[in-house]
Amino acid sequence: MKIKTKLILSLSLIFALTITLAGLGIWQLRQMASDTGNILVANYNSLDYSRNMYKVLDEGGADFNKEKFRGFLNKQLNNLTEVGEQEFTIELKEDFEAYLLEPTPQKAVEIRGDLNSIMKLNMDAIKRKSLRAEATAEHSILWLSFASSFCLIIGFTLLVNLPGYIANPIHELTESIKQIAAKNYSQRVHNKGNDEFSTLAKSFNTMAEKLEEYSSSDLAKLMIEKKRIETLINNLSDPIIGLDDTNKVLFINEQALQITGLGNQDIIGQQAESLALKNDLLRTLLQKMLDENAISENLKIYANNKESHFEQLMVPINIIPTGESDKKRIGTFLILRNITAYKELDTAKTNFIATVSHEFKTPIASMKMSLQLLENEKTGSLNEEQLSLLEGLREDTERLLRTTGELLNITQVETGKAQFMIEDFDIVPILSKALHSNEKLAERKEIRLVLSEPGALPKVMADRVKSEWILSNLLSNAIRYSYDNSEVGIKVSLTPTHVEIAVQDSGIGIAEEYHDKVFEKYFRVPGNEKEGTGLGLSISKEFINAMGGYLKMSSEIGTGSMFIAGFRIEA
Repeated sequence: MKIKTKLILSLSLIFALTITLAGLGIWQLRQMASDTGNILVANYNSLDYSRNMYKVLDEGGADFNKEKFRGFLNKQLNNLTEVGEQEFTIELKEDFEAYLLEPTPQKAVEIRGDLNSIMKLNMDAIKRKSLRAEATAEHSILWLSFASSFCLIIGFTLLVNLPGYIANPIHELTESIKQIAAKNYSQRVHNKGNDEFSTLAKSFNTMAEKLEEYSSSDLAKLMIEKKRIETLINNLSDPIIGLDDTNKVLFINEQALQITGLGNQDIIGQQAESLALKNDLLRTLLQKMLDENAISENLKIYANNKESHFEQLMVPINIIPTGESDKKRIGTFLILRNITAYKELDTAKTNFIATVSHEFKTPIASMKMSLQLLENEKTGSLNEEQLSLLEGLREDTERLLRTTGELLNITQVETGKAQFMIEDFDIVPILSKALHSNEKLAERKEIRLVLSEPGALPKVMADRVKSEWILSNLLSNAIRYSYDNSEVGIKVSLTPTHVEIAVQDSGIGIAEEYHDKVFEKYFRVPGNEKEGTGLGLSISKEFINAMGGYLKMSSEIGTGSMFIAGFRIEA
């Protein structure tokens, strides 16, 4: 708790106690005044009215002033405050009325008896209320004494502790500063809590710890460690450049000097931005480091009389300074990992797949033609079992043909040999063809293809064949992964720059942990038993990106998946 807050709370407590004590005193005085006032207002008036009626009765004898008597009697009837007073007063009124009808001495005696009863009743009430007022006064003295004692204890506690709470940490800090001035850097201030003194103590301890660290450091050891690190970096096979927090070059190993063509004396200690103006490779590396949104691509560099491939890695160097809790960035490593061997293996793999796919495609096409001939009734009739076997062979042949087609497509993408015939056309007829080609697959699973009728759409700029392939792939995936006897929704919409075609399946969906891997080559969601090579979405994304469009997805477990293909609108 902050010191200001504690002071405010302490003063507020004193203020509240003062207000409470004053309020209690005022309340007790009001109680006493109320008890005394009841005596004066109620009982004294009744005695006064009774005394006046007695006086009127005595002064007039048998011919006393009856109207004056009646006036005091009416006032008494309006001042009935004690238990039993009403009965006595009513009896007085009855006796007075009887006396008016028959003024006998006996009736006068009865009136005097009634007045005596009323006066005695009020005298007893006065005595009782006096005793109550005395009790109230005693309680007031007790409560005020208790409240005053409590306020005195609280005030005394604050008086004793508050000055020490403020002065003691200042005294301790002053003594510690004197110790630091005497070069006793092991001195620490021990103050726990969350107030300003604790914050000041932490800052002081951090300063003392840093001074102790600096005073005990060994420059020779530091130089040896520096030489050891430089030797280690120079003997690494990968090019490495080290920058400080202001992008000034701290070190560069021999491999990095060779591929950049710079001399060690030309680069150490200089700003990387100024060096990048004269060196294309360094400029490329620095641009990728400064631009967080830049797409990381492998670099192709010609060095040592051969073409090599490198993967760029940017490693930030973060430390936690002594006495602090937050990380601080003090520099960056730029590392170029040589992946030439992996690239050569990948190229060999791609060429092998392309060769095998071409070799498979011809016999598969021949098998498909033979199956079509067998299905033709001119070549002879087949029984039901033979037709069933023939249907199975035809499905297997189509799956093999689709797989080899996907393998050929992916090899074309990887080698950069994919050809695109970009032209402007209406996307709806292409979508209709894709729907028609997947109707039989949907009928087998009793799945309904529901198309939301689009309005007027502009033409798109893309390749017709590859656009149809992309849409057909999305539809076939949606049908395969949807439950039987369900539906697949297709919605066409328009954005300012693209025509979007969204395909929503009714399957189980894809877990969020696999969303960023769906478009990777050969990836299939674990636990999925559906057929496929894991290449369709990867090829679709490569195709549509090359045509200036995009492919994205959204999915949740239990709600299915939606894939959205965006085709670029004609400019």
